[in-house]
Amino acid sequence: MAEELIFDIPVGAGVGTRANAGGTPVTPKDAATVILLRDGTQGVEVFLQHRVKGMPFAGGMTVFPGGGVDSRDVDASVSWAGPEPAWWAERFRCAESLARALVCAAVRETFEESGVLLASLGDSVVTDATRYHDAREKLVSRELSLAAFLEANGLTLRADLLRPWANWVTPPEEPRRYDTCFFVAVLPEGQQADGATSEAVASGWQRPEDALTDAKEGRRMLMPPTWITLAELGTFDTAATAQVSEREIVKIMPTLIRDGDKVRVVLDPA
Repeated sequence: MAEELIFDIPVGAGVGTRANAGGTPVTPKDAATVILLRDGTQGVEVFLQHRVKGMPFAGGMTVFPGGGVDSRDVDASVSWAGPEPAWWAERFRCAESLARALVCAAVRETFEESGVLLASLGDSVVTDATRYHDAREKLVSRELSLAAFLEANGLTLRADLLRPWANWVTPPEEPRRYDTCFFVAVLPEGQQADGATSEAVASGWQRPEDALTDAKEGRRMLMPPTWITLAELGTFDTAATAQVSEREIVKIMPTLIRDGDKVRVVLDPA
């Protein structure tokens, strides 16, 4: 069992508590989030997006790219390189079919929301993903599946460009809940992350410590998983060392407790 941790986060930073509405908690939807990293002139930088305020989930929050698993993400026909689904299933402590879907969702959502494509053409990792952006909207609208997109372009999903980072579950009192597996990836050489998504009003690269300062001073809003992940990332000197760090993945469901002008975030195993 993981040790209980408590974080104090100012209420003004945008993290609050929701009154428990009672009733039976909704079943969390499986989801994948990708922490994109690069080395900046002053240290590690992370790609962040500021979500549209009207979004049903995390509206107005600053987040990493990601989203829910699509039923077609489990397609076993996907051309795949890197750790097999069984390896991911062991790390995330889930069924192999779900592990495959989570990795596929991570690659798909990263491309949809940031334009970064974690794939290769032949033996070479894609260095210019803009040539594939015509298919991006079709992936977003679900007119096109990830498997069909990769096959049509002779591409191979690169699971070896991802590493497992964490597993967070939305608290039971929330009306929308997600069981989200967090991945970390270093921006492939030659590729650019953009903000061309209808789900975000702005996006860009920032040092983790600067993003946390903005949150503490009320310039952005962060959910507990984002806040804590940024704090963890701030301890690494390079993107590569962050990516290869060994982590034990334990499913965590935060409890938010209002305490005066702060919110205590208690992390217990789910």
